[in-house]
Amino acid sequence: MNFFKKIFSSDKKETNITEEAKQSLDKGLEKTKSSFFSKLTKAVAGKSKVDDEVLDNLEEVLVSSDVGVETTLKIIKRIENRVAEDKYLGTDELNSILRQEIAGLLSETNTGNSTEFEIPKDKKPYVIMVVGVNGVGKTTTIGKLANQFTKAGYSVVLGAADTFRAAAIDQLQIWADRVGVPIVKQQMGSDPASVAFDTIQHAVSQNADVVIIDTAGRLHNKVNLMNELTKVKRVMQKVVADAPHDVLLVLDGSTGQNAFEQAKQFTAATEVTALAVTKLDGTAKGGVVIGISDQFQIPVKYIGVGEGINDLQVFNKYEFVDSFFK
Repeated sequence: MNFFKKIFSSDKKETNITEEAKQSLDKGLEKTKSSFFSKLTKAVAGKSKVDDEVLDNLEEVLVSSDVGVETTLKIIKRIENRVAEDKYLGTDELNSILRQEIAGLLSETNTGNSTEFEIPKDKKPYVIMVVGVNGVGKTTTIGKLANQFTKAGYSVVLGAADTFRAAAIDQLQIWADRVGVPIVKQQMGSDPASVAFDTIQHAVSQNADVVIIDTAGRLHNKVNLMNELTKVKRVMQKVVADAPHDVLLVLDGSTGQNAFEQAKQFTAATEVTALAVTKLDGTAKGGVVIGISDQFQIPVKYIGVGEGINDLQVFNKYEFVDSFFK
């Protein structure tokens, strides 16, 4: 139990999640937790110890909970090693063992407790390019992120470079008005790179702290996607040489394995540095966070657990696992 105590006791003291946020997280993961543990209960029914049959059943539970095949096999292998080491593990211990091993996997990807964007003083403006297909909650995530930065005292400029749909531009305008930040936009069908260029120029002229640019709202073929994002980056760098400083990929957690496929497409097309997984409150597929974090080795920085403006939470791996197994 030393490993368990180390992860969930000493390190947890350093977390700064509010009670309100924790309650929101607990509620947001209710469907995932209920589905997972009902399956787990059936998997160990009538068994007193963890044997090959229990492990086979557990593998099925994890895969059907959208943890993903590769990550599931890693977890099963870790538990097999525990069984071999301890000689006997009762099924009543399986819950806490799973909790430890999942926390261990998340710890290998997400360093530290909370992984929110940190704005260095020597990067001004700090440019975040946001990618993801339409419908995943990309624009909403940008609006909520802008709200967080504004509340933290940063000046923010939004860029509406997802020009494929007029609705995407209009939606971002609504969020800009709601948060009280300026937005740079052009007409639907405009060159996304041109919008990005204008946005960063405006941010520089206003001495803004943070620029968030909405891009790539469609998953056309990988070559076109790569070319578009590469062009946007190149044009940004004419104004800020090392832009973008982060590329945030937004994924819809409720789509399960489809989120994995989108992650594959976008990570192949551009250098994604951070992930946000949305809509976890309306789904039983929250296990996708574990698999995506592990398989792509890209930090999950934010998760969406509700509709409210404050329901985009900094992803805290300890609190996530705690809520999942609570």
